Amino acid sequence: MRSFLIIFFASSFFASAQENTIRLHLDATDAPRRLFHVQMTVPVKAGPLTLLYPKWIPGEHGPTGPVVDLAGLKFTANGRTVSWQRDSVNLYAFHLTVPDGSASLEVAFDFISPPEAAGFTSGASVTTELAVLNWNQFLLYPEGIPADQLRYQASLRIPNSWSYGTALPIAHESRADSKAGEIDFQPCSLTTLIDSPVSTGAHYRTIELGTDGSIAHYLHIAGDSDRAIEMTADDIQRYKSLVSETGALFGSRHYRSYHFLLTLSDHVASFGLEHSESSDDRVGERSLSDEVERAVNADLLPHEFVHSWNGKYRRPAGLVTPDYGEPMKGDLLWVYEGLTQYLGLVLAARTGLSSPALFRDAAAITAAQMDHEAGRDWRSLSDTAVSAQLLYDSRDDYSAYRRSVDYYDEGSLLWLEADVLIRQLSHGSKSLNDFCRAFAGGPGGAPALKPYTFDDVVATLDSVQPYDWSTFLRERVNLVQPHAPLGGIEGGGWKLIYNGYRSDLWRNFEDEKRHTDLSYSIGLIVKEDGTVQDVALNGPAQKAGIAPTDKLVAVNNRQFTPPILREAVQATATASQTIDLLIKSGEYYSVHRVTYEGGEKYPHLVRDTNKPDLLSEIVEPQVR
Repeated sequence: MRSFLIIFFASSFFASAQENTIRLHLDATDAPRRLFHVQMTVPVKAGPLTLLYPKWIPGEHGPTGPVVDLAGLKFTANGRTVSWQRDSVNLYAFHLTVPDGSASLEVAFDFISPPEAAGFTSGASVTTELAVLNWNQFLLYPEGIPADQLRYQASLRIPNSWSYGTALPIAHESRADSKAGEIDFQPCSLTTLIDSPVSTGAHYRTIELGTDGSIAHYLHIAGDSDRAIEMTADDIQRYKSLVSETGALFGSRHYRSYHFLLTLSDHVASFGLEHSESSDDRVGERSLSDEVERAVNADLLPHEFVHSWNGKYRRPAGLVTPDYGEPMKGDLLWVYEGLTQYLGLVLAARTGLSSPALFRDAAAITAAQMDHEAGRDWRSLSDTAVSAQLLYDSRDDYSAYRRSVDYYDEGSLLWLEADVLIRQLSHGSKSLNDFCRAFAGGPGGAPALKPYTFDDVVATLDSVQPYDWSTFLRERVNLVQPHAPLGGIEGGGWKLIYNGYRSDLWRNFEDEKRHTDLSYSIGLIVKEDGTVQDVALNGPAQKAGIAPTDKLVAVNNRQFTPPILREAVQATATASQTIDLLIKSGEYYSVHRVTYEGGEKYPHLVRDTNKPDLLSEIVEPQVR
């Protein structure tokens, strides 16, 4: 009965308001103080009304809408206050009754941006110098009407002297010397609005990356300092190459223009989030100048750019929902994220943002990590995808035993194997490039959505190169497998080995994460301050009784430092030795004796000259 009433009300609401738009004004002038002021005008008719706050945010794969940061909510109609009540089950729903004679409802509330730099868009998005604005945080929408059918007219006020960038088409903007900037956007659907974030800041730069036909591409950079947003001519050219290489890969573009929104700050949440016509990319303040951060984040913008094709245009059917309240199903995230992870790494190498050597180093690190997970004994890759909404916030301790969002990295190994297999079966005439064009190409020219199922993926692969792709994928995705899919590496002419040398990329990851990673020797990851971040299940350290969150105080009676710990492990290279680790666990101290032989062990790929070097072919630029 309740479903019928909701549908009936939604249709009657829409019929009476279909020629109108919901007006939304966001005042971001208090952004440096983490406060945003929202005013909405909603066309209504008298009677019961339920307004919803967006809960399931596309690309975040979970119910991450930060309703807890909505404050000061008030409704008025004809100048009089309208009382409201939150739903006792769906805490994102607000019920009220519109008084007789009311044609519109005024809505006002504030949004408090959190200070913690964790999570996705619900984490820190503001500093005193910049802000990233995601519209889902600043609006309500009527229950029961598909997001594509709701029309919004948004306007924005930003601090004086701040600049901005967005893919959202602009109707009008004004700025006086004594006033903050005012931007009026063109009316659009709720889907388009939430899919079009805005970046803004005092230190801002926009770089044109060229056009493909009439489609323009822009890189908008907001930083916490003027120094942060400096970019070399060579780096600009690499991002221009990214535009060219994606055109060659997919053969069409599903956007009117594309805008990379790059935020450089140590005080906002660090991640990338995809949108049809833009991407929200956030890294450290010095990521354009620091070699470590450049190497670690080389594939971020390529990854998010690929999502415009794989994730936004082509999207798993389980992730296609009518609004932002219905749960999403992540069972095909190994395509959505896994294929994108693979293509992001490939494109980084093809464009010069990375290199063939770094591509192989990344593959070695991923292969080693996925192959050594204790959780492989009980959990399939598919289950990590289905459980995505839980795993993003899972802890670091015993992470290899619980498994994490492995559909990214293990998914990339799976698609590398598919790429190599297509090349082998077709004798070099076909590759995953052909699959990408067939699967995510299409007519292009504007944002569109074409959902897919597992059978669609199989059918497209088979059209490129006949093979039993259904069995190939089901075995790697649905079954509990003792080892990671290394067929792409081995079939591509390389072997995974371990030795005592840390690759540059391994060193960069350790520096960036500020820890010492001895996972493949004594089975220990230790933070700079000695805190044990994780232990390998059944590894030497865990067998010696060491657990995550313990504090490493001393190594062989000498105060802990990362070099001291490494040297102790190095000493075991030729003979079995014991390493005495003084551990503080809570209020108690104890000595744990780790028995180990083999020295340091780090993953690498080495050439297998008995096979063609397909990995090098894969990362060759497609545009000369």
